[in-house]
Amino acid sequence: MNQSNKKHKKNIAIVAGGYSSEVVVSLKSAEGIQSFLDKDKYNVYIVLITKDKWTVKLKDNQEIDLDKNDFSFTENGEKTPFDFAYITIHGAPGEDGLLQGYFDMLDIPYSCCGVLAASLTFNKYFCKNYLQTFGVKVAASGLLRKGDSWNERDIVSNLGLPVFVKPNDGGSSFGVTKVNAAEQLQTAINLAFTEGNEVLIESFMAGTEVTCGCYRVGDKRIVFPVTEVVPQNDFFDYDAKYNGQVSEITPARISPELTLKVQSLTSKIYDHLGAKGIIRVDYIISSEEEIRMLEVNTTPGMTATSFIPQQIKAAGLDIRKVMTEIIENELNRK
Repeated sequence: MNQSNKKHKKNIAIVAGGYSSEVVVSLKSAEGIQSFLDKDKYNVYIVLITKDKWTVKLKDNQEIDLDKNDFSFTENGEKTPFDFAYITIHGAPGEDGLLQGYFDMLDIPYSCCGVLAASLTFNKYFCKNYLQTFGVKVAASGLLRKGDSWNERDIVSNLGLPVFVKPNDGGSSFGVTKVNAAEQLQTAINLAFTEGNEVLIESFMAGTEVTCGCYRVGDKRIVFPVTEVVPQNDFFDYDAKYNGQVSEITPARISPELTLKVQSLTSKIYDHLGAKGIIRVDYIISSEEEIRMLEVNTTPGMTATSFIPQQIKAAGLDIRKVMTEIIENELNRK
């Protein structure tokens, strides 16, 4: 590559890794994003952040330490600062607001929600209760923190059976159990606590699972087609999400009227949260066509087969142009 051309391009960091079991998912998303970005317009690097290291991946899988003071790296005596961060960490510290605060302090634009929206949506329990105030329907739920006392009888009395037990601050279905009997609760709660410090217990909602993404740049808002999720397993677990044990149908096999309702609700949730970049919202639609929100993803998966790339393709959009729009929208805010 001509060095002069390289220097005139913006340097984009695809920030991957993280502190949780979701690191493997994050790395897959980073590879997807790297393939989607316009290399004629940007110098693209993958930045790996873990509890042990912050490094930049170079050619031949070499890694070089990143300077946390200004989010840059130095190679062969030449300092390279980053102009933009595309955050694709699924979990802490990229989905919970911590990295967003770091980039805000350095005045480096980034791809996703800001500190408040990120931290709120990362806490499933608080997010659901917040959105309920705007009339968004959700499952009945309860929250456990480490050290809290509880008993099976109260949980079953309040939430019924089956219930889902999951980390309140995790994703990708790690540590999630569908509990059909009270005597299974202890094991499920213990498992969920291995992935986080809080456990969410939710009532089971029967129906059709769907998901819908959207983004906004300036005055332009795009809401994607709705995807129907049909897992081969008992629920949409890790194997269904990442090992192909699921049918993902875009557009979903629901009526045009119901599709518009899901898309409209997704757009409203985007605004209620003050979201930024691409988000994805998951729902259950009951047999009575009642739409209930499951959760909001502010750093959705971006592998070639993930929901968002599927929906962008179904909408007839060019994913490279979509990614460019999101990056340029943030760069132009400066």
